[in-house]
Amino acid sequence: MDGLEQARQRMTDAGVPQRAIDVFASFYGQLQQGETGMIRESDVDPLTDIDHAGAITLSDEQCRAAASVTAVIKLNGGLGTSMGLDRAKTLLPVRPDLSFLNVIAGQVRHVRAELGVTLPLLFMNSFRTRDDTLAALASYDDLEVEGLPLDFLQNREPKLRADDLTPVDWPQDPSLEWCPPGHGDLYTALEVSGILDALIDAGYRYATVSNADNLGAAPDPAMMGWFAASGAPYAAEVCRRTPADVKGGHIVVRKSDGRLVLRETAQTADEDAAAAADPDKHLYFHTNNLWFDLHVMKATLEARDGILGLPLIRNSKTVDPTDPSSTKVVQIESAMGAAVEVFDGATAIEVDRSRFLPVKTTNDLLLLRSDVYGVGDDFRVRATVPTPPLIDLDRRFYTTIADFDARIPTPPSLAEATSLTVRGDWRFGRDVVVHGDVTLDDTGAAESVASGSRLG
Repeated sequence: MDGLEQARQRMTDAGVPQRAIDVFASFYGQLQQGETGMIRESDVDPLTDIDHAGAITLSDEQCRAAASVTAVIKLNGGLGTSMGLDRAKTLLPVRPDLSFLNVIAGQVRHVRAELGVTLPLLFMNSFRTRDDTLAALASYDDLEVEGLPLDFLQNREPKLRADDLTPVDWPQDPSLEWCPPGHGDLYTALEVSGILDALIDAGYRYATVSNADNLGAAPDPAMMGWFAASGAPYAAEVCRRTPADVKGGHIVVRKSDGRLVLRETAQTADEDAAAAADPDKHLYFHTNNLWFDLHVMKATLEARDGILGLPLIRNSKTVDPTDPSSTKVVQIESAMGAAVEVFDGATAIEVDRSRFLPVKTTNDLLLLRSDVYGVGDDFRVRATVPTPPLIDLDRRFYTTIADFDARIPTPPSLAEATSLTVRGDWRFGRDVVVHGDVTLDDTGAAESVASGSRLG
């Protein structure tokens, strides 16, 4: 059998829904034809002249009315493998008594109590994150909305051999033969799980979606009111880029039809990299916070037989991500933010950086755990300083959570810091204060910062 038929059979045997198999097959066809998903600089214009969320002026009643028909969806399929984790990243503590999941639950419960709305909370989990996540949330007896579950599962697909595009075999660990289809699978997973229909049948109209590791993307009634009033079928939240934001997706305008398009780093040709990374040319990056009209989404999926037509992202990997010598594979992926180009009238809105606080590395985690950020009674995470410091920890000693926690069991005070650079193996004591720009140099031996030290 050819590669596609083998992949289809493997997915069928694993119980993957037919709609998800059809979406995979559509992408596979593009892959066979040599599609790379590249978006050329010559084919797009920069996004300019968009509204800022700070200019929203709506009545409390407008915001409450919108919140009463909005659902909150959090992407929670990531294991945090880049930080040495083998379970959901959102189980990590942000404060000694609060995990990411606790903060998210607190944010939703606060809006419910403040506005008197149901505001469903739904997690898109993977097979690897589901059990631990639901166990961690079991202590909340009021979190689940009647008639709706707390989660739904993202789909999975075979990794494909790079040489012939057949499903890879890896007897050493068969689980590594599978991968998620990227967060563009959100729309398929919502449909095949029945959640999309359940939300609509229960009277909900809008969804606000964000990554679960971005605690800045709290459910915001003003934003809910804005999206409802906009009449748009779909909207993306974007932030102003800085020189530090050279990677990641950004919104551009396609010249041929004027539609907004998401261009990810993997969709940028090498010769276009400099232009794409120029924050003075392409002003905004995509926060991966987005909004859509549930009715329009359902109608569009039905009209297209479940295939939205998102751009292909060809992701080249090795079957065992920890072993560069293992079989080279291709993972077929798509980005949920790419749906901005699917809908007539899709729009974008600029938001403050406070709505973008992702934790991808232990550098990010140290900032979030420090006094640079506070967690309020409303569980909103807010910066305590105008400009958070730059953190650069030696990857040899701080990449994994185990190594990080062993060396920095208590975060130092960073509120007075401009930057903290650590080279070498340093362990921090309690009540350390960092002031200004501080660099700890590699001495070639394990070193310690004594409790009560003031650095800088």
